[in-house]
Amino acid sequence: MSLDFGFPIPQVFLDGRPDLELVRRTLALGERLGFHSAWVQDQVAGDVPLHESLTLLSYAAALTTRVRLGVSVLVFPIRNPVHVAKVVSTLDNLSAGRMILGIGLGHVMAADFFRTYGVDNREAVRRFNEGVRVMKSLWTEPATSFDGEFFQLRRTGMWPKPVQKPHVPLWFGGQHPGALRRAVRYADGYTCAGPNTTAEFAGFVSHIRRFLGEERRDPATLPLSKRVYLAIDDDSDRAKRRLDEFFGSRYPWQIRRNPDFVADICLWGSASRVAEGLARVARIGATTIITNPLWDFDEQLEALAAEVIPAVHSLL
Repeated sequence: MSLDFGFPIPQVFLDGRPDLELVRRTLALGERLGFHSAWVQDQVAGDVPLHESLTLLSYAAALTTRVRLGVSVLVFPIRNPVHVAKVVSTLDNLSAGRMILGIGLGHVMAADFFRTYGVDNREAVRRFNEGVRVMKSLWTEPATSFDGEFFQLRRTGMWPKPVQKPHVPLWFGGQHPGALRRAVRYADGYTCAGPNTTAEFAGFVSHIRRFLGEERRDPATLPLSKRVYLAIDDDSDRAKRRLDEFFGSRYPWQIRRNPDFVADICLWGSASRVAEGLARVARIGATTIITNPLWDFDEQLEALAAEVIPAVHSLL
């Protein structure tokens, strides 16, 4: 498979003041520089200020014409799949067939999180599986009749259908072996989160390849992606300090659990050093790398396109 590179749509504004000019400028630049895709993350309720994912992608669809638009990943069991199917089908039409829908379980042990949305966390896997079946049917069938544990549909239609056929690509996230096997059986792609290390990604890919063999599925039909947080800066110490500051605000619970969290998940320093780290991710099997700078988006995307990405290709 070829190697594609994505970029983040600015979404996290730790000072609480969304910068829509930055969003517009970054989308225009990323598309002009030839990036494959633009990505958002998902959070509804929470302490970190960031825009809702699918709403932001709708805004991005109106500002772009070529770049693919994805969310990695939507916490799916807390949502109604009929509503998600409608929103995403609309987005696929608004973007002329450029949507990628990443979905995941969320932290299934976090009972309080699921309770916020009126969902029992013990039902998360069953809701996920049932919801996928509901969405696929609504996207592909003239009318859906479905008698499930959570959802009952009687000859329910949904139009217009997605532009992409048979439906919008579904990329599953997750790390548990059960989630990885689910991706092999039912997903159109797999996506690995930024807070997972490169070594963890390698372990997930190993499981996925074994499951692909067991399911007799062609590996070429399951693209793999990885989000990588990075900071390109010849002053390596400065880059690390800024990363520490950002993640201390963005993921303070991760820092409390693991003081080396930033060093474990991020790449920083010169363009060549960042390229070496991304090449390792590609060698493991990633076919899409979501390169995720966190500040100075203009400069970082320019450096990625001019220096880092060509260096990655030369290393492979």
